[in-house]
Amino acid sequence: MLRSLKYRIFFTFLVIFTSGCGSKPGDDVPLTGKLPVIHPDYSDITIPPNIAPLNFIIRENGSTYFVKISSGNNPAINIKSKNGIIKIPQKKWAELLARAKGSELNIDVFVKDKESGWKRFKAIRNNVSSAPVDLYLTYRLIHPGYERWNDISIRQRSIKDFSEWPVIENSIADQNCVNCHSYNNGKSDDFLFHMRGSLAGTYFYSNGELKKTNLKTPEMSNGSVYPRWHPSGKFVAFSSNKIVQQFHSADNNKIEVSDLESSLVLYDIDKNEIIPVDFPDKEKYMDTYPEWSPDGNLMYFCRAPQVGEVFDYRQIRYDLYRVSFNPVSRSFGDPEITFNASEKNKSISFPRISPDGNFLVMTFQDYGCFPIWHKETDLISLNLKTLQAERLELNSDYPESYHSWSSNGSWLLFASRRDDGLTTRPYIAFIDENGKSGKPFIVPQKDPEFYDIFLKSFNVPEFSNFKINMNPGKIRDAVTSDAIQAKWGRK
Repeated sequence: MLRSLKYRIFFTFLVIFTSGCGSKPGDDVPLTGKLPVIHPDYSDITIPPNIAPLNFIIRENGSTYFVKISSGNNPAINIKSKNGIIKIPQKKWAELLARAKGSELNIDVFVKDKESGWKRFKAIRNNVSSAPVDLYLTYRLIHPGYERWNDISIRQRSIKDFSEWPVIENSIADQNCVNCHSYNNGKSDDFLFHMRGSLAGTYFYSNGELKKTNLKTPEMSNGSVYPRWHPSGKFVAFSSNKIVQQFHSADNNKIEVSDLESSLVLYDIDKNEIIPVDFPDKEKYMDTYPEWSPDGNLMYFCRAPQVGEVFDYRQIRYDLYRVSFNPVSRSFGDPEITFNASEKNKSISFPRISPDGNFLVMTFQDYGCFPIWHKETDLISLNLKTLQAERLELNSDYPESYHSWSSNGSWLLFASRRDDGLTTRPYIAFIDENGKSGKPFIVPQKDPEFYDIFLKSFNVPEFSNFKINMNPGKIRDAVTSDAIQAKWGRK
C-alpha cells in the first residue's frame, strides 16, 4: 500500500513537471524581440518527419526555462528545465512531426530571471518536410589526426531515435584499419568495407553473410579502393591507387593524400573477376573516384595528368569525366570531360549523383583529390542537364566532404569541420527539386552537448534503409579466414 502510494506521488510529480502546470509562463509574458541562442543551432531549418528529437540547450542566462513546441492546432509539447537542457520526449515528438508534415514547426522559448521574471523570445520557426529521410546512418569513427588505428570502428544508428550499434570494431580484428565502406545505393542489403594490415581484404556483406575477398591480382600494381556499386548490384567500380600521405605541422591543411598513379577497375561479383578499364592513353592520366549514373549506363570519375617522379602536390588538379558503359559486354566508351575544374585553377573529388540523375554534387578545392583537410573545400552541385555548376548554400568557412544522397533525393548527408575546425561532424541538409540546399543541421544526439566533448570524427557518413547485423563471432570467422582470390579478367 505504501509502495503504491509512493508511485502515485511520483507519477503526479512527473506529470506536473513535464507539463509545466502551475509554474509555466502566462500569456502576458513580454517579448524580447530577438531569437534565443540555442545549441546546436536548430533554427530556420527544414527537417524530415522521421528525425530523432532535436534536443538542444538554451544558452541564455536564467534560473528556469520553459519551451513550447507546436504546429498548428496539434497538441503542443511543453518542457520545463532548470539548467536549459531541453530533451524532447521521443513519442510525443514523433506524433507531432507526423501531424506536421508539410507545415511549420514552432519552438517558443521562455526564460525566467529571479529578479525580472519571465521573458519570451521570438519563436524559432522550422519546416517539416513531407519527404522522409532514410532509416539509418553509417559512419566510421576515427581520431581526427589519423595517427591511431587501435580503436577505429564502423557504426550504424537509427535516424528516428538515438540507438547506435557497431558494424565492426577493429578490436576484434587485431586493431587493423577498417575503412571505405560502401552500400549498393542503399537499395539492398549489399555492403562492403576494406581492411588494411595483417587481415587485409575487401569484405562483402550480403544476405546476412560476410566473406573476405582479395581484389588485388598479380597483374595489378596497386590494390582496389574507393568503391562504388553499379545500380544492378552485379559490379563494383574501384580505383587502383598508389598513394602517398604527408602530415604537416606548419600548414593549415594538416594532412595531404596524393596519388602517384591511379586507374579504374571493374569487379564482376558473380564471376569474381577484376577487369581493367582500358581507356585510350590511360598511362597519361590518373583516374580515381568512380560514380555511376542511376541507370548504370554512365560512369563518372575524376582525372588528372599523370605526375612525374618529381612533382608539386599543390599543382595536381582533377577534372570530372564520364564514359558510357555496356553491362552485357562489360565495356566502356571513350571518356569525355564533363566539368573542367583545372581551367579555374581548382580540383574536384567525390562525385555523387542524385537518385533522379539530375544533379551531381562534388567537392571543389584548390588542388588534389583528398580535400577533407582543405579549409577552402566547398560542395558544389552540377546540373547534369545544363552542365552548369553552383556552390551550395549549405557550405561553411570550413571543409565539407563525404556527402551522401538519401534514396529519395530530398536530403544530403555530409561531414563538416565547421564546429571546431578539427573534427568532422555529420550534417543533413534539405535539397529541393531545383537542386538548391537549405540550411544544414547537425544529426541530433540524446545529449545536446555530445559533440562538445566527443573527440572522434564521423567519416564517410552514408544513408541506408537496412540494418546491418554482424555478430562478433561471424566477423572474427571472416577476418581470420583465407581470402577468396579474385581472378584477372577481360571484357
